Amino acid sequence: MPAITEAVVRELAGFTGTDAPVTSLYLDVDGRRFLRSRDLEPHLDALVREASSRAASNGHRGPGGVPALTKTAQQSVEADLARMSDHVRSSLRRSHTRGLAMFSCSAHGFWNVVELGVPVRNRVVINHSPYVRELEAIVARRQRFAVLLADRQRARILLYELGGLVERTELIDLLPRHDDDGGELNRDQVAGRSAAVASRHLRRAARVAFQVFREQGFDHLVIGAPDETATALERELHPYLRERIAARVSVPVAASEDEITAAALAVEADVEREREAAAVQRLRDALGAGRGGVAGLEAVLGALVARRVDTLLVSDGYEAPGWRCRGCQFVGARGPGCPVCSSTMDRVDDVVEEAVEDALAQSCRVTVCAGNADLDVLGRIGALLRY
Repeated sequence: MPAITEAVVRELAGFTGTDAPVTSLYLDVDGRRFLRSRDLEPHLDALVREASSRAASNGHRGPGGVPALTKTAQQSVEADLARMSDHVRSSLRRSHTRGLAMFSCSAHGFWNVVELGVPVRNRVVINHSPYVRELEAIVARRQRFAVLLADRQRARILLYELGGLVERTELIDLLPRHDDDGGELNRDQVAGRSAAVASRHLRRAARVAFQVFREQGFDHLVIGAPDETATALERELHPYLRERIAARVSVPVAASEDEITAAALAVEADVEREREAAAVQRLRDALGAGRGGVAGLEAVLGALVARRVDTLLVSDGYEAPGWRCRGCQFVGARGPGCPVCSSTMDRVDDVVEEAVEDALAQSCRVTVCAGNADLDVLGRIGALLRY
C-alpha cells in the first residue's frame, strides 16, 4: 500500500474517470472502537447501500442536474463497491490501521487503497475524480512528535507520526544503594553518588534524544517528567531540541503505550489548532490590508482560475454545488454558461472539492480547518495569494 504523502494525494487528485465516475470510500476501522472485524461491517454496509442508491438515482436524473450515469458507469460503480467490501472483509490489516481510504474506477482499472494511522469520518463520494480533501487534511497535519519521558533512573523516547508509533528507545541507569558499597559510605555520600548518576543519566537521555532527532527527525518534542527532573533535562537538551518543545505532560515514565499515545495525540491536536489559527490570522491580516488574500467561494474560485493561490484554507465539512467546464476546466459557483469559452458547463455536487483538486494540481498548500469560527465568518473558504 502507498504511504500517505503529498505526492500520493496529488497523483490521486490527477486521475479523472471519463467513461465512469470514481468511487471514494472512507471508513473508520479503529480497533479501539471496533474490537472485531465484524463490528465494522454494519458501517461498511450502510456506506455501500448509500453509494449504490446514489448511483441508481444518478442514472435517472433529469436536465439541469449531474449528467446521468450510463449503464456502463453504473455497473462500474457497483463493481467498485463490491471490490471495496471484499477488501475490508478479507484483506484489511488492522494491527496499525485506524482509517481506510479506498478509491476505485473499475471501468478504467483504477484501484488505490491508503491505510492510515489516524481515524477518518465514514463517507462515500461518487465523482469524476477521487475525493482527496480528507487525505489532504491528514497530510497537512503530518508532523512527527517525539515524547521523552524520564525520571532519575529511566528514560523512554517514543516517536509518533500520524498517530502511529514509529520508533521507541529505552534507557535505564540504576542509582547506587547503601547496600552496594558494603557499608563503607555514609548516607550523604550515597546521596551524592546517586545525584551524580542521575545527572549523567539525564545527559545520556538528552544525547540519545538528539541522536533520534538526527537519524529520524521530528518537528515537536513533548517532555514527561517530574518538574525538577524536567527542568534539569531541558537544560541538557541540544538547542535544536529545546526550541522544539511543544508541551510538558503529566505522564510517568512507566506509563503504558496507550497512555503515552493519548497524551501525544492531545498535544498534536493543540499544535494543529494553533497552526490553523495562525494561517487564518494571516488571511484576516491580508484581507484587512486589502491585498494578498481573498475570502468567499466566488472570490477563491476566481483566484484559482487565475492561478494566483498560494495557500487554500477550507473549513472542514464545507460543501457547495457549482459548475465545471469540460472544455477549459473553468470551475465556478454559477452556470451553466462558461464565462471563459462560452461552453455549457456541467453541474457538480461539490465545487469545494473541485477547488481542492485544482489547488493540488497547481501545487498550492491546502489547510483544512476544523472548528475555526474566524474562517467560518469569512465564508468558510479563503486563499492567501501569490501576487
